[in-house]
Amino acid sequence: MRQQNVFAGITDAQEVLIQHWQSRRDGHGRVARDNIDPGALRSALACISIVEVDGAGECRFRIAGSRLREIFGVEVRGMRLTEIAGAHGECYALGLSAALERGEPVGGIIETGGRIHAWLRLPLVGDDGALSQVLCHDELLPSRRLLRTIPKDDRLIQHPRSRFAA
Repeated sequence: MRQQNVFAGITDAQEVLIQHWQSRRDGHGRVARDNIDPGALRSALACISIVEVDGAGECRFRIAGSRLREIFGVEVRGMRLTEIAGAHGECYALGLSAALERGEPVGGIIETGGRIHAWLRLPLVGDDGALSQVLCHDELLPSRRLLRTIPKDDRLIQHPRSRFAA
């Protein structure tokens, strides 16, 4: 049984990312990093990063959009996640772990100090065939009005049908 994804709110850009990720899934419901089309995500690239997790669980930013500087206060490309201090680094790590463990998108909202941080984590298969990378979207919002709620009956994440279902 798969866990159900629950999003408190989602931005328009995040919905586009989820739809693109869904369209790139293979028969096992997984997405290879090479199957992501940056051209299709052009409008969101400044908020996108790709984090790679090695065998020891060490996370490193491989790609980092320019807007991540607003969140972390530094250029994070090439940095290890452990080098980023504070609540945002800790929350970032939790989202990465959840996406890789579930093999499905996870997302949420962090509100601190008058800032609204909408985040999304989409698991990716690396060159080794294992879930070892995460496509991340992080956006600071000036208002909660930019978040759309998702009706309970709307299935944002479509699960592939099991080949072994009765």
